[in-house]
Amino acid sequence: MGIITIVLQSLMIFAFFFSGVGKITGAKMQVDTFRHLGLPQWFRVATGFIALAGVVGLIIGFWNEGVLALAALWLACIMLGAVLFHIRSRDPVGKMIPAAMLMILTLVLASLHFSAMTDLF
Repeated sequence: MGIITIVLQSLMIFAFFFSGVGKITGAKMQVDTFRHLGLPQWFRVATGFIALAGVVGLIIGFWNEGVLALAALWLACIMLGAVLFHIRSRDPVGKMIPAAMLMILTLVLASLHFSAMTDLF
């Protein structure tokens, strides 16, 4: 595993861990965001647990590159959903940038290890 992968993987672990915990614990920003997007609060909690499952996959990815690629794709799908909900809410592009950047970074991480994912199946 290269240095770039380890750094990117570590950054994604921290970003999604704190975001997931914030969703589960009901951080004001997360509650307000889901309310603004017209999503129920149970969906916020579910999204938090789904993100934490991706974090676990990224951590396992230090030892198994196939799991790393799969977890990164999992998290990219979550971020695609976030971008689409921002579009549906007619938010300005500036509000979509964090989710879009996380989606792009997780897709880069997945692409760096995509060939290892075929070993899982």
